Amino acid sequence: MSACLVLAIAAAVYAAGHLAVDTDIERMLPSNVAWRQNEKALDEAFPQNNNLLVAVIDGRTPDLADKAAGDLAEKMRGEPRLFTHVRQPDGGPFFDRNGLLFLSPEELEQVAQQLIAAQPLMGSLAHDPSLRGLFDALATFVSGMGSDASAVAQLDPTLAMITEVVQGVVDGKPVSLSWQQMMTGRKAEPRELRRFVVTRPVLDFTGLEPGETVRTEIRRLASELGMTPDNGLQLRLTGPVALDDEQFATLREGALRSTVLSVVTVCVILFAALRSVKLVGAILVTLFAGFMLTAGFAALAIGSLNLISIAFGVLFIGLAVDFSIQFSIRYRDQRHRLGEFPAALHATAETIGPSLVLAAGATAIGFLSFVPTRYTGIQALGWIAGAGMVIAIALNFLLLPALLAVLRPRGEPEAIGFRRAAPLDRWLIERRRWVIALAALLAAGSIALSPRITFDFDPLNLKDPNSESVSTARDLMNDPMTTPYTAEILAPSLKDAEALAERVGNLPEVAQIVTGASFIPEDQDKKLPIIEDLALLLGPTLNDPQPLPPPSDAEVLKAIAACSDTLTSHSKPQSPAARFAAALNAAAGRGSAIVAPLREALLAGLLKQLDSLRQMTQAKAVTLADLPPELRDGWITPDGRARIEVFPKGDARDTGVLERFVTAVHSVAPDATGTPVTIQEAGRLISSAFVQAGIIDVVAITVLLVIVLRRPYEVAMVVAPLLLAALLTLAVTVVIGMPLNYANIIALPLLLGIGVAFDIYFVMNWRAGLTYHLQSSTARAVLFSALTTLSAFGSLALSNDPGTAGMGELLTISLACTLFCTFVILPALLGPARTVRAETEREAAG
Repeated sequence: MSACLVLAIAAAVYAAGHLAVDTDIERMLPSNVAWRQNEKALDEAFPQNNNLLVAVIDGRTPDLADKAAGDLAEKMRGEPRLFTHVRQPDGGPFFDRNGLLFLSPEELEQVAQQLIAAQPLMGSLAHDPSLRGLFDALATFVSGMGSDASAVAQLDPTLAMITEVVQGVVDGKPVSLSWQQMMTGRKAEPRELRRFVVTRPVLDFTGLEPGETVRTEIRRLASELGMTPDNGLQLRLTGPVALDDEQFATLREGALRSTVLSVVTVCVILFAALRSVKLVGAILVTLFAGFMLTAGFAALAIGSLNLISIAFGVLFIGLAVDFSIQFSIRYRDQRHRLGEFPAALHATAETIGPSLVLAAGATAIGFLSFVPTRYTGIQALGWIAGAGMVIAIALNFLLLPALLAVLRPRGEPEAIGFRRAAPLDRWLIERRRWVIALAALLAAGSIALSPRITFDFDPLNLKDPNSESVSTARDLMNDPMTTPYTAEILAPSLKDAEALAERVGNLPEVAQIVTGASFIPEDQDKKLPIIEDLALLLGPTLNDPQPLPPPSDAEVLKAIAACSDTLTSHSKPQSPAARFAAALNAAAGRGSAIVAPLREALLAGLLKQLDSLRQMTQAKAVTLADLPPELRDGWITPDGRARIEVFPKGDARDTGVLERFVTAVHSVAPDATGTPVTIQEAGRLISSAFVQAGIIDVVAITVLLVIVLRRPYEVAMVVAPLLLAALLTLAVTVVIGMPLNYANIIALPLLLGIGVAFDIYFVMNWRAGLTYHLQSSTARAVLFSALTTLSAFGSLALSNDPGTAGMGELLTISLACTLFCTFVILPALLGPARTVRAETEREAAG
């Protein structure tokens, strides 16, 4: 006993110093399959597009969103120790200068006319970019039109926009004026109210949230810039880094609660099963010693835990406790029968020992069946949990008996078992044909439902939908042009990329194609003359050599009053001009306190818009050489290879849409990669890995049973309820609408490991001459073992993480199906024990 405890403590100390947690999901998938090679080639060609963190900025106006994105990107570029690459895919100096070239000739002509019409206002504001300049200009325009009501009415749209903002400020509402809409006359589309800043951050994979530091820094920078809802801005973080970090955080939040709940529930169930504090204490010490030894093995043999193998602790406690319960309840039964402690302990080892060894071997095989699969993420769990089962059974024969010898639990005055189950026992034997027919009917029904089993390939559905990163990603998917679920193709050159893009773009499943050539505007020969004419007209207006200095609050209030008087004298009652005058009067009544809020609401985007117009009117012909390095390097490598991005048509969240999209793209470009490809290929690999593990498990367990039992009928009696439980579990998922996914599919191989142990106990008892199983101490042990396992697995269902919760739910369902097959179907299949059957036949013959 002392040696076991010392070894366990030494293993715990070693594990604490050497067992790391590796949160890099990339290492959980094999690197030698074709789709991973394509993914790796793209990542190596464009490393700045790997492990991205995306800041999504929504503004009340396009001006606010554009300015905020530019300011945040500039701040992030100033911290290269945290952000290695920072870019604005939809903004920055290149688009500020060449934005007009990306409009169609017809759209450009319309915008040019609007800008020319707004020339007087822009000229006044360029000379005096302040509230004074704005209100003086409006007063000048209105007074210059005199009594011509129709001329004043032409300003109605502009006056209505400004009135809404001024009145909103007076009422204390969060409002902002869109200068883009003011100058172009076009209302902003929802897509124009959103900007992106994309970065490849420096990650710390030694922590559970590798991107926590950089995410915190981005929020700090945003706070410094005043990016708050009160200022008309909203910042959200998404992308692979944020999605993974928030999932890890969700797992961590629920881990402590699940662990505490599981431990407390296990202790309660153990006491209910054993009715002895000493027995419960001995089991808990054995469990924790086994857990520490298993952790030490993991540190020594594996070195690190991934996001799947980190669950070995819950699995170990949930499964290893079965061996201790079986041993302890059998000890209680023998203690009642024999009375003396030494004899009871010796008889326990003799009667339950072979069953426990066989059950432990079968359970270990259930885990080790993961090792030959190609899913590297589950291989480590297979080694650790498989070794854990060996450690658990060894401690149940070494440490647990020694602890019992030291603690000396009291005697057992009453028989151990479920005497009240006698009527059900007899009914199952007497009506065994009906029960077997029911089993056959359930199996046939389950097989009929099997074609309707679904597999959810989308890992986003395994994450908390209420987390910021997931809700933002789903929001982006609502727009086919911003969905992150795009396919990517690596072409030998830009010319090849353009040719391939044309072929892929003709597919009905494709909404849009983007290459490096997409950033070279079309029809430049038609657009540049329009821009040159615009520059001749607006250039002198926008480039005032001596703008006025900022006014005082008193000067602003004076301008407000003068503008109000002018509007009142030149407008009709209830006209937009009259309503504007009323709003100005209300603002003036607030005194100097209104000036700062008005300035923020009316002028926040003015200077940026004026500067953008100055740049846009200076646009020149754009060629590939004119693309900024930040933009060009995201699409073309130094050696000339080019990236193609393909956007799916339809709802990217629909599995069927993505499947058809990937199939169509692969029909033209077999080497295409990207998120949709990874989702489907990883899903196929993982699901096939579990199917392979299940087949290996069944075959290996069958071989083990044949070697040990040597009777085909008994082997069939162990395996048949297992297969029925698996069929029933899958049928239940169809009935309740639960798709299989990356997380919950682990329940199926574990079902075999758990169920085979229960079936072995019953078959071994039947082999020893027991007919009525439900009254036995074994049935009591199986029931309470299942309850403790259920408490360990069921606590997972309470997790905030949908993937973990789903795994707990399916494990609970599979355990319930296993118990049904063990307690109801298996006794009927076994029938009367051989000795009872032989006596009955002799009596009949006599």
